Amino acid sequence: VQLQASGGGLEQAGGSLRLSCAVSGITFSSYAMGWFRRAPGKERDFVAAINWSGAYTYYADSVKGRFTISRDNAKNTVYLQMNSLKPEDTAVYYCAAKDTYYSGSTYLMRSNAYDYWGQGTQVTVSS
Repeated sequence: VQLQASGGGLEQAGGSLRLSCAVSGITFSSYAMGWFRRAPGKERDFVAAINWSGAYTYYADSVKGRFTISRDNAKNTVYLQMNSLKPEDTAVYYCAAKDTYYSGSTYLMRSNAYDYWGQGTQVTVSS
């Protein structure tokens, strides 16, 4: 199983980045997907999640209205569109996969619910 995250980089505050996570080795359409991030010196935090079909999406309060998670089951890829970036969005961003058709928000917001993790991609937002 491989989750390959990409799209990170250095961006100015107010700018946008789009992260991608290409997944192989699993039946992608059977998996819920999540994005998490770890800022320097902090715990890994939930950012966004999407259920297997894309019908349900969930966001951390800190990114709601600025970030959008989506998926393309034909391409085995999940995306995180990040707009209006802030310096506090600086972190390593990780994608994760959970083998479930369950779509409950509380469940999908927990990092320990996920089966597989990508290697992370660095996002740095300058002020």
